[in-house]
Amino acid sequence: MNINLPHIPQRTAKPRNSGFTMVMDKGLSLRQAEDLVSAGGHYIDAVKLGFGTSVVSQQVKEKIALYKSAHIKTYLGGTLLEAFIVRNKFDDYLKHISSLNLEMAEVSDGSIHLPHEKKCEYIHQLSKHVTVLSEVGSKEEGIIIHPQKWVKMMKAELEAGSWKVIAEARESGTVGIFHKSGSAHVMLINRITSKIPEESIIWETPQKSQQVYFIKQMGANVNLGNIAPDDVISLETLRLGLRGDTFFNYLPENIVKAHKQKTES
Repeated sequence: MNINLPHIPQRTAKPRNSGFTMVMDKGLSLRQAEDLVSAGGHYIDAVKLGFGTSVVSQQVKEKIALYKSAHIKTYLGGTLLEAFIVRNKFDDYLKHISSLNLEMAEVSDGSIHLPHEKKCEYIHQLSKHVTVLSEVGSKEEGIIIHPQKWVKMMKAELEAGSWKVIAEARESGTVGIFHKSGSAHVMLINRITSKIPEESIIWETPQKSQQVYFIKQMGANVNLGNIAPDDVISLETLRLGLRGDTFFNYLPENIVKAHKQKTES
């Protein structure tokens, strides 16, 4: 921070286990990536090269090197791994991420049918080489996964070798842990957090209202993902109570009470 204000929550520092911010790169140019790192690199922990964009983007290796120089881990969207798996090319995927000098990988099953035991096998195999994030939940609207099944899958994937599990919301924020309207699936989220440690979960929150929800529920150091590059700095202000939506979150009750009395008088 550029100034010292009281009643600002203490943020974790890199390398973070909590307070993790994952940004979705859906095809930024190298110059745009440079601007992203310059503006908010100190707040970003990981960048996902979304779905299969790394295959059709230019200067991917240069971007990965840039992010690495800023202590930002980079990984390929889980959809690309699924594209390798469905073609029976998992070993080629291992070679591919090695050729890109990646230290992290995502395992998902949102596009293909993959028995959960097999998904856990892939997690285990990948965890021998890189840090693994695994995504839980369907990408399709209208598909309901029972909360008990969410919890069971998350536990199994963590046991298989995932560093953290990602609660699916997609880049639209309208599936999985959110309703079609974008509002939080409160019962599901509460059931998950009653069984899975919060620091083990990254919540996909592409919409500001969703970021606000989790910060208010779980505090400044909740793990959030699928953040748009342009939202990195604004997200940090939400975390710190420096934006209207979370302004009163960390202020002492006497200050809040005094302010309310002034506005009511």
